[in-house]
Amino acid sequence: MSRPRLEVAEVVRRYGPDFLRRFAESLSADQKRVLRDLVVCRTRALGGHVEACDACGHRRICYNSCRNRDCPKCQGAARARWLCARAAELLPVPYFHVVFTLPSSLGPLALQNPQVLYGLLFRAASQTLLEIAADPRHLGARLGFLAILHTWGQNLMPHPHLHCLVPAGGISGDGSRWIGCRKNFLLPVRVLSRVFRGKFLAGLRSAFRQGQLSFHGRLAPWADSAHFQRLLQIARRRDWVVYAQPPFGGPRPVLKYLARYTHRVAISNQRLIDLEHGQVRFTYKDYAAGARLKIMSLAAGEFLRRFLLHVLPRGWVRIRHYGFLANRVRTQRLALCRRLLGLAPTPAASSPLPASPPVPSLPAAPGAPEPRCPRCGQGQMLVIEILPALPSTRPAGPPTLARAPPRPLGLAARVQQGD
Repeated sequence: MSRPRLEVAEVVRRYGPDFLRRFAESLSADQKRVLRDLVVCRTRALGGHVEACDACGHRRICYNSCRNRDCPKCQGAARARWLCARAAELLPVPYFHVVFTLPSSLGPLALQNPQVLYGLLFRAASQTLLEIAADPRHLGARLGFLAILHTWGQNLMPHPHLHCLVPAGGISGDGSRWIGCRKNFLLPVRVLSRVFRGKFLAGLRSAFRQGQLSFHGRLAPWADSAHFQRLLQIARRRDWVVYAQPPFGGPRPVLKYLARYTHRVAISNQRLIDLEHGQVRFTYKDYAAGARLKIMSLAAGEFLRRFLLHVLPRGWVRIRHYGFLANRVRTQRLALCRRLLGLAPTPAASSPLPASPPVPSLPAAPGAPEPRCPRCGQGQMLVIEILPALPSTRPAGPPTLARAPPRPLGLAARVQQGD
């Protein structure tokens, strides 16, 4: 695969220093780390190794990745590991792709309170699926599913939503049988939408009463109880979008399809067109116009600002498992599902793989076939030298300004002020 003509890292490299000078006080440590990591990813700063062909002698240098989950270049290996871990958990039933979306009126509040609102989004959506599925008037079974958080739209503006992968059926209440869904139908979307809306707004009201929400910039008036209640009333009058896509031909195609969502960042390098005169041009789908592919142009600083809006706090879990796929019961419940479906026992599904340690990009396992030589196509590329990382990688990235005293007005709040 050829490298994109333009990368997000190049935008950061050229315009990151000026962006930091303007917004350093508003950026979190995680956002600054993303800027640093992107510009040194796969460069000499992080070290690497030299490979040589054992047939023709062709050599090439391979530099290490930064492994930052917001780096567009570092998600391929993580996606492959995730697919491998999830493959053992697949059941021979159709799978539905269900999407829960927050209304745009709550987007600014989510930016200023990501841990509260995104956590509430996971909780409200998962409880809705589990409760409606367990209702005998609908499916009457215990579901299992995974949910993946995305916070962006195609134009990089806030658009919080969850992608859920749901098997077409579940375990009966007494655990004696597998209850399958009707053909091409999981649960009534209208019911899901209303229950989801009610659960989310109830949780949001509770968070407000407990003082868990912050309001800065243009959102400052929302701190008043009367204003906040009007916000809830406006959100309650709207129909919330819950979308269930008809099941795919089998579980593996669905998993491969959804894998595109698991390790995606706000924008991929492939969508970038050019960077000229301080303007970044990139493609996006305009869903209001039938998903037509269009081109958007943003000033480099605005592009970086929108990109960083979607950097979540370090350690925040974007992929979560529920029901019979929950981490604590997954092994036992999957074994039960297979037995109820009449399948032969298989090795138990394991928990998600732990994060790999930051080691050089050497061959994955002893004895694994080495990659073929790109020049002669006959020999194998063997590692002949390790390149250590430079003593300090920070000078290679945008200059990190001294940390300023905490301010109540962060980058998210500046979205409302238009800075």
